[in-house]
Amino acid sequence: MKVLQIITGLGIGGAEQQLRLLVGRLDAETHVVTLTAPGAVADGLRADGIPVTHLGMRGNRDLAALPRLVRIIRDGGYDVVHTHLYRACLYGRIAARLAGVRAVVATEHSLGDDQIEGRPLSAGTRALYLAGERLGRRTVAVSASVARRLEDWGVPGDRITTIPNGIDAARFAYDPAARFAARQRLGIPAEAFVVGGVGRLAPGKRFDTVIRAVAAVPDARLVLVGEGDERARLLDAARRSGVADRVLLTGACVDPAPADAPPGSDLPALLAAMDVLVSNSPDEAFGLAVVEALAAGLPVLYAACPAIADLPPGAVPGAYRISGDTAELAHHLRELNLSCPAGRPVAEAVGRYDIARTARQLAAVYEDVLDPARPADLPHQSTPADLPSVTPSK
Repeated sequence: MKVLQIITGLGIGGAEQQLRLLVGRLDAETHVVTLTAPGAVADGLRADGIPVTHLGMRGNRDLAALPRLVRIIRDGGYDVVHTHLYRACLYGRIAARLAGVRAVVATEHSLGDDQIEGRPLSAGTRALYLAGERLGRRTVAVSASVARRLEDWGVPGDRITTIPNGIDAARFAYDPAARFAARQRLGIPAEAFVVGGVGRLAPGKRFDTVIRAVAAVPDARLVLVGEGDERARLLDAARRSGVADRVLLTGACVDPAPADAPPGSDLPALLAAMDVLVSNSPDEAFGLAVVEALAAGLPVLYAACPAIADLPPGAVPGAYRISGDTAELAHHLRELNLSCPAGRPVAEAVGRYDIARTARQLAAVYEDVLDPARPADLPHQSTPADLPSVTPSK
């Protein structure tokens, strides 16, 4: 089977790194096209042996990119075209149909209640999305929450399959040596209480609230892993809160890291260096950073996380729902500072988000859209109840 993956860009981001993690586990000849920005994830894919083509698209209305994409699909003789992120889904679905490929799958990574890919939703965005969606055969939602949002938008339920994001959980297992290396590299004392956050430095992540909460916890440190337009504003918030010396912005982190990355700089090591992870965004499509932190044995404070909401009650005892209020968050951080667990037990529910399972489910979708007459290996609309049961950790 030949599969073409089309994505808007290949800078460091959740959807981009999820794509890299998946393609190496698919039993298919896979090529990747990025419409724009071939960044660190493109380098990682090439290092993994996956061909990457940069389309050189200059903007949302660069219609000259469409015939170029049609030629790539037609010349490649692809069986399946799989698109990721809004712009790639729109252009990729149109190009695939023009090239004569009808087995078109799209993954919806970033549809929130009020935003898509961090941008406010609008009637025009929705209309264009739905027009493009009709050109494909299946839309994959990364959580049951996203599937419900798609149906609310007007996507027929029998065109949606829920396949959660996946992680390589073994990579995130707590390693004391990695914790030491990361803290040494970051200049953090071994005994310090470290609060962590992972994600784009964007307003919707509400990292400014986390900074103010950390300021209310004496001697606590904050490590934010990510990059974005809010960097300068967050550093200013740290100065105004009097904790500039206790807030560290590490920049973006490629995961998996390059082979020549310095010790303590990869994401598993940075998570090992933390004592708690805070995810303060009120609108998420999945919550990948939360799942990775749970795999590292970290307690997690989260405002919204469909990955947890889609699990049975009590399946993740180390995760605590918060409102995102500064005073409440500071209260929880003070309590955790006094009672951080000695060990790092991992909730059994983390196994539900195994990347190998995700790849198997996606491969079944590919087979299904190639031959719609055959019985599907997956129901069109899979839900958490369709997945193996989870026994809550004691």
